[in-house]
Amino acid sequence: MRPGAAASRSLGGSRAAGEERALTSVAAGEMYDAEEPQDLPRLWHVTLSVSGGEAPLKEVRRGLEQLAHDHPFLLTSRYANDHAEIRYWEEARDLHDAAAVALRLWGEHRQTAKLPPWEIVGLEVIDRETYHQRIAEGYGPLPATPVGVHPF
Repeated sequence: MRPGAAASRSLGGSRAAGEERALTSVAAGEMYDAEEPQDLPRLWHVTLSVSGGEAPLKEVRRGLEQLAHDHPFLLTSRYANDHAEIRYWEEARDLHDAAAVALRLWGEHRQTAKLPPWEIVGLEVIDRETYHQRIAEGYGPLPATPVGVHPF
């Protein structure tokens, strides 16, 4: 018997040597019906990192303050003359929705808040439970204190 043949048969396969096994997928909803309903919004902790060419610190700060004023859900922003990090809580149905909103945030508000023409270079979206677990274990992003716009 060739190596792996027993495993192949135990999974219900009886393939000939070299024959590929067909892959199948299962939608997450089918696997997790017993958990909380998928339609209810949840809280997601978002960290958005942007970077680009140098801009005057005063203008970067003013732009981030305007963004925070326009969208009071922003917890904290840290900035330098060539990069910034924005942290906030997003209410969304799932991670995909929270990430989609986060990926649009900088571009959609660049003109109105007069933000620098930087690109998104990082995005982390974690659920509330994971955020609090990381904090309790002493690692992960520290709680957003003090709230507001601050230099790095």
